[in-house]
Amino acid sequence: MARDRGRDRRGEGAAHPSARLQDGLLAVLEEDRFRPGSFVLVVDGTPQSHLDADDPSYLSFEYVRRIGHGIDLVAPEGEAITAVHLGGGAFTLPRYVEATRPGSRQQVVEIDSALVEFVRTHLPLPRGASIRVRHGDARSVVEAFPPGLRGAADVVVVDVFAGARTPAHVTSVEFYQSVAGLLAPRGLVAVNIADGAGLAFARGQAATLAHVFEHVALVVDPQMLKARRFGNVVAFASSAPLPFERMPRLVASDPVPAKVVDGRELRNFIAGAPVSTDQTATKSPAPARSIFQVDRKSQND
Repeated sequence: MARDRGRDRRGEGAAHPSARLQDGLLAVLEEDRFRPGSFVLVVDGTPQSHLDADDPSYLSFEYVRRIGHGIDLVAPEGEAITAVHLGGGAFTLPRYVEATRPGSRQQVVEIDSALVEFVRTHLPLPRGASIRVRHGDARSVVEAFPPGLRGAADVVVVDVFAGARTPAHVTSVEFYQSVAGLLAPRGLVAVNIADGAGLAFARGQAATLAHVFEHVALVVDPQMLKARRFGNVVAFASSAPLPFERMPRLVASDPVPAKVVDGRELRNFIAGAPVSTDQTATKSPAPARSIFQVDRKSQND
C-alpha cells in the first residue's frame, strides 16, 4: 500500500521529507494526521497540494474538489479524456483523472524540476498512467505545444503559483488566448484564483476570461462574495456552453458549500473590472501568513 511505502521511506519518528526547490523555497511533505495515508505538500509555508495516496479519487482542498466536479462533468462518467495541467504540485488532479477516467492522456507543465523529482520520489505516479511531464514556464510551454495537442484538450487546469502568488504573466488576455488554442471545441479551462477582501483580482480575472471565452462561470464560497475572508475562487470558461446543469447541487453538498455564479449575477460581479493584458497584469494578492496553520518546526532545515 502507498501508505506503508511512505512510512518505510522515512521510518517512524523521522523528519518530514523536504527539498530545496530551484527558486530556493523549501518543499515539505507532511502526513495528514486526520486521514491516514494522506499527505500535504507545503511550499514556503503554504499548503500547495493534498493527496490521499491510497485513494487518489478523494479530493480534500475545497478548490480542488470544485475543479474535480468540473472534470467529472466534462464527459460521461469513466470516459477517458485529454487533460493539460499547468502547475504540478503533488499531481493531485492528474492522479484523480487517472483514478476516475483510466486511460486518459495527460500533460503536466511544471517549472520546478526539483519539485517534480521530490514528489515522484516520495509519492510515485501510478504505473501505466499516461501522464507526461513538461518542464518549464507554463506560458512558454503552452505557446510551444506541438500541433497534435492543439485543439485536443477536454480540460486545461490553470493552477500556477510562485510561492503563494500567481505570476502576472499567466493572468492576461494573451495568456488565456494561448490556453484557448489547446481546447477541443467543447473543452473547458478551470482556473484557481486566490484573492481576499473585495475580490478585485478575481473580478479582473473573470472579466479577462469573459473577454476571451463566450461562456464563464465561477464557483465560490458565499462568504467570499461577502468579502469576509481570503480564499480561492474557481473560474470555468469555454467557447461552448458549460455542461454544468448538476454543478450547483454538487458544490452545495460539499463539506464547504459553494455556489455557482453565472449569467446576470456574473455580469454584476464583473461590472467595471478591468481586463488584464500583458501590459497591465499583476500578481495575485499575497495572503497573510496566519491563514495557513502549518507546523513551523517541520519547515526547519
